[in-house]
Amino acid sequence: MTQALRLRGGVAVITGAASGIGSGLARKALSLGMRVVLADVQEQALREFAATLHGEVLAVPTDVSDAVSVERLAQRAYAEFSWEIEPERWQRSLDINFNGVLHGLRSFVPRLLQDARPAHIVNTSSVGGFLPSPLMAPYSASKFAVLALSESLRAELEMLRAPIGVSLLAPGPVKTGIFNNPFGAHAGAAAQAFVDNMRGMLEQHGLTPDEFAGPVFEGIAAGRYWLIPQPEAFDELFRQRNEDIIARRNPRMPW
Repeated sequence: MTQALRLRGGVAVITGAASGIGSGLARKALSLGMRVVLADVQEQALREFAATLHGEVLAVPTDVSDAVSVERLAQRAYAEFSWEIEPERWQRSLDINFNGVLHGLRSFVPRLLQDARPAHIVNTSSVGGFLPSPLMAPYSASKFAVLALSESLRAELEMLRAPIGVSLLAPGPVKTGIFNNPFGAHAGAAAQAFVDNMRGMLEQHGLTPDEFAGPVFEGIAAGRYWLIPQPEAFDELFRQRNEDIIARRNPRMPW
């Protein structure tokens, strides 16, 4: 059982997969919860076999006697199932989601303090700033950072007795283009399944930008720090997360 748990979520690359021993190994790997890359020189047989399987499967016609063909197999396998995120994507997420907020505060807060007039700051995080998601680590990490920055800012302005309010805005699903093509043209099966799930949630529960704006300004007028216009996408999942932390349970995927 322990070994099966270790294998779950792993990737098995199986050559000669269209028949015989290879096909049996593929079925067993899938039954253990693994993701499977099927390789065989018989392209048609490989496609037909892959169509009979259920799970995360990638079929790559491969001639193992050809070094170039095997190299192509490795490239496809890593492109489909690799967890690595390129540094540029990390930096882009941090620059926009966190540094964008930070730059705004550095430019405006000193002037607001100097004016000593009532003002209000709204920093945009996300429901994802409380509930991290798989395949979106740069987004989640940057939105978590906005959460910490905003609470620190609010506390510091209160210490200064400044007439400046602060709110943390955590949008749920809003009907924008955020999930149009988040992983590019070469998204793997797992990434595509995640995107399809999020698109379904957006279609079912998403607000239009105009619908979303009303509750935000109502919260600002009421002086609320927590601006969470879509509690149905937040409250229960956040409660579960807090209970898991208090009980020291391992994290569960919120979506």
